[in-house]
Amino acid sequence: MLRRISTKWVLAVLAVVVLPFLGFAWYVDDFVSERFSEDVVRYHLLSHAAELADRLDTLTEERMRDAEEYASVPSVSYCLADQNGDRDVFDDEVVELFDELVFPIRSAEFVLAIGADGEVAATNSVGSQRRPLDPWTLDVLGTRDWRAEPWFAEAMSRGEARIDVFESGLVRADEDVPVEARYHFGFAHVVFGKRDAAEDEVAVGLVAVLVPWSVVQQELQNYGVRRRRDRTIELASDNIYDSTYAWVWASDAETILAHEDRDLYGARVSEPPVDLPALVAAARASRVGMYPDYEFRGERKRAAFKHTRSVDENGFGWIVGVGVDFPDIFGPIHEITGTIAQASGVVLLIAVLVTIVVARRTTRPVQELEAFTRRVATGDLDAQVPVHGNDELGDLARSFNRMTMQLKENRQQLVRAEKDAAWREMARQVAHEIKNPLTPIELSVSLVQRAYNDKSPEFDSILTRTIEVVRRQVANMRDIARDFYRFAGEHREPARVDAREVVEEQLALHAAWAADEGVALSLAPAREGAPAPIVLADADEIRRAVLNLVSNAIEATVGEGTGRGGGEAPSVEAAVDATAERVRITVRDTGPGIAEDVAERLFEPYFTTRSSGTGLGLAIVRRVVEDLGGSVSLENVVTGGRGAVATIDLPRAADAEADGAPGALP
Repeated sequence: MLRRISTKWVLAVLAVVVLPFLGFAWYVDDFVSERFSEDVVRYHLLSHAAELADRLDTLTEERMRDAEEYASVPSVSYCLADQNGDRDVFDDEVVELFDELVFPIRSAEFVLAIGADGEVAATNSVGSQRRPLDPWTLDVLGTRDWRAEPWFAEAMSRGEARIDVFESGLVRADEDVPVEARYHFGFAHVVFGKRDAAEDEVAVGLVAVLVPWSVVQQELQNYGVRRRRDRTIELASDNIYDSTYAWVWASDAETILAHEDRDLYGARVSEPPVDLPALVAAARASRVGMYPDYEFRGERKRAAFKHTRSVDENGFGWIVGVGVDFPDIFGPIHEITGTIAQASGVVLLIAVLVTIVVARRTTRPVQELEAFTRRVATGDLDAQVPVHGNDELGDLARSFNRMTMQLKENRQQLVRAEKDAAWREMARQVAHEIKNPLTPIELSVSLVQRAYNDKSPEFDSILTRTIEVVRRQVANMRDIARDFYRFAGEHREPARVDAREVVEEQLALHAAWAADEGVALSLAPAREGAPAPIVLADADEIRRAVLNLVSNAIEATVGEGTGRGGGEAPSVEAAVDATAERVRITVRDTGPGIAEDVAERLFEPYFTTRSSGTGLGLAIVRRVVEDLGGSVSLENVVTGGRGAVATIDLPRAADAEADGAPGALP
């Protein structure tokens, strides 16, 4: 029963639907609650604390720029300098200028032009509502000795000063106003001017911008998640936004500057009635992060904090906190859990019924297709699947029938094509392999002919070498024929081959051709202390691989056409090196190098960049090397000149005696 696809399908749907629903209900109820508090709430609190801190930084930066900008206004400088007693000429203009600054919302409440003697030369005359300042406030502003303020001397000496939160005394003690209205913060910036036309500019006073702390308190009331709550439809359960609130501490991470509860203004966090020293330690340890969970006034809470810009960053270093009550974190989770439990039963029933119907309609054509597939696998290409309907399974059956017909038609064509391709491949490889030995034979015979015609005294030695070359190449061609005969059968038993001897032999074999073309052949001396470059391979195959690389290098160098007409002499340099595990053969030429458009195709069969040749040389080299467990590459020279370098990397045959410690090839 379990072997049927329909049964497995029903069981799979049950497993996929039921188990996830049950698991998800448990997950939401038991696990997501913790994750929600640790992830979602953490993200909300951290992001809102960071954004509120950024808004406060922006507010303070704007007011700092206001102070700097107004200190640079010429009329303010003229008013404070009082050159030739003309302060009254600019007083009205400065007052009008200051009135414009206090008008925008979130702006300053008082803008003062204070002389170097600490007396106010000019101040704004109206508040943010365009109402005139009352005479009592104007009297306090004008009669206070501002030199006694700690920031006055700092601004006059350093050019600017930050005025941290302080109780300004600019509100009557008997006036019924919120506590935040009694506090201000701001910035002061020095003003330069000339007291006499003949004198240089000096600090004649400063501009002080005082911002009401109620601006910051209003930010706490209206910003962030609480503002989001006001736009959210009220839920039946507790809402995470209902108890979220924010506060601001001083830079000492101890003093409360702003809070939803005004009674906490100025309270110490680590002392009663707050008594939360762990929060102080967390705020002092990092610039941003989560407070440890805490309890305040009988309610468990979770909160995050973010420092505003420090004093070194032209800020105040206030600490912004955003917190939420625990019940509001988990209320939505419990509601979601109940909804999921109710929906699970309905979804389960519908899923099972639909799955049974679909499974039966789907598996019948699949079973028929499986039966006909077995017939085709046994060679019956006349099998045709019955087609049911026009859906995807019907299309699959029609495609299967077309496939079997095409397979039947293509089988004979494929067999013939493979035979033809195999014969063509064999013919091209034979032709290519025979061509390589014929080249040195032809050149050696030409050398004998030229020595005979020139009556050379070395004719006998040249003739002897030529006969030896011809005999050796004839033997090579006989071996080639034998190897192609064996190509379709068993491989020759490998033997120990000295790679350096093979390279020396091929260089000597091509010496006459290279000398005739003016190409210098050389073999780099063995590295001192290197082990013998012994590989386990068919010696003839290694010879033919090296022969291909050497002949290709000479042809590339000769094609460059240097050496005969002047300039650097063309050359081909070979090298053989070994470590305890590997043997490396390199053949480097001074030819033109490899073009980018052909570099990736060099080892493809029948690909060649020359007008003649079969293009099988490098393909044969790669086959030989890879059959031995090695690798071959052909790349342009990167440093030390032009040309290309071919590299064969083969496993080194183990020796009975130790012949060198492992090392890296240079």
